[in-house]
Amino acid sequence: MTLLELKPNQADSVAHAIRHACEPLPDPAYMIEFGAFFDPYIGGAKVVLLGEASHGTAEFYQARTAITRNLIENHGFNIVAVEADWPDAARTDRYARHRNARASDAEAFVRFPEWMWRNREFEQFVSWLRSHNETLTPDRRIEFRGLDIYSLHGSIKAVLDYLQRIDPDAAADARRRYACLTPWQERPAGYARAIRSGVQEECEPAVVAQLQELLARELDYAAEDAEGFLDAAQNARIVATAEHYYRAMYRHGNDAWNLRDKHMFETLQKLVEHRPEAKTVIWAHNSHIGNAAATAMGWDGQFNIGELARIAYGDEALLVGFGTDRGTVAAADDWDQPVQIKAVTPSRPDSYERVFRQTAIARSLTDLRGGRDRTVRETLSDRRLERAIGVVYRPDTEFYSHYFEAVLPEQFDCYIWFEETKAVTPLSAARPQGVPETYPFGL
Repeated sequence: MTLLELKPNQADSVAHAIRHACEPLPDPAYMIEFGAFFDPYIGGAKVVLLGEASHGTAEFYQARTAITRNLIENHGFNIVAVEADWPDAARTDRYARHRNARASDAEAFVRFPEWMWRNREFEQFVSWLRSHNETLTPDRRIEFRGLDIYSLHGSIKAVLDYLQRIDPDAAADARRRYACLTPWQERPAGYARAIRSGVQEECEPAVVAQLQELLARELDYAAEDAEGFLDAAQNARIVATAEHYYRAMYRHGNDAWNLRDKHMFETLQKLVEHRPEAKTVIWAHNSHIGNAAATAMGWDGQFNIGELARIAYGDEALLVGFGTDRGTVAAADDWDQPVQIKAVTPSRPDSYERVFRQTAIARSLTDLRGGRDRTVRETLSDRRLERAIGVVYRPDTEFYSHYFEAVLPEQFDCYIWFEETKAVTPLSAARPQGVPETYPFGL
């Protein structure tokens, strides 16, 4: 990796430019005041993408909650779509919109990384959303949706449950088609290995046929239950995409990443089509909502939701990135390992994070489009390193595991900075004995 080597006086001059261009922010715990700072930047945006530099930082969740509340209450936004599985989010949506839970619903957000959504900070947003929706008529209530593809088992079950309710014969056909994937529902990563070893045939023809069959019956099914059909059709799409995704994971190249982000963007488009006068807030990692074309991932052939949104919506999409220097974060040592509260290493001298740290401003909002100060866009336009912490954090190999090159003003429209942050507060994945089935937060 070729790095930009900043001399001390160069770094100081960049920090000086940012200091005079950014707006200091209040603590995000002051929701109304924090959210109001974004009013001048929203303009005609119909899609606002809110990032995070890690999946386990309290301030990122609090800030997104404050901004989203303001967008809903004062700017007419009516969909919140997040980097989470559709069935989990559907259960949350039914709770938030005061719709009855289904008897077949499983508990939400119990799969790794459960703390990403099963945390105290997200609980507070869901509680607010339910209270806000109570003041609205059912047709105007705010939707909560999931964009991701990791729900193979749950999505198959949802399609079968739906068809069993409205068309038992079609349910029997779907059960036969999905039988190809039955051995792999709980361990889908083994599916591609089985195909490569000749033990398993590809299930793509069967799952695609099921999706096509379901969509062909849309007029009949949606006339009886439009919301139910939307849910079933999306779950059938997820099964077809997930089958392809798990095969792609074992091939070299960018297929798996691009397939996942394409699916998430297409889900956004389906939601927009389904809702009159749709205005959508997206919560996802910086790596998904920033413009990939301005990062090393894009230069290597990957794209993401942010890049696709920029192409499709132009100035009607607002991309907001987040960053921090140090503190703590909730993350695991490896995939499927227990969550830990880990110390975040202070940022590298050759990173964007270090430049913002040198402003000596604890919390700030910088307009990277140059609305307040055109020079700040030019000043930040050299390639620098940027840090990304996901659900796994490895401080010992941080440079190789968590840093990549980017051009920040082309990646984001606005950038929210927290000098020091703390970990989210995870909620137990297991329901304590004696508590209601709606644990952990009305879900």
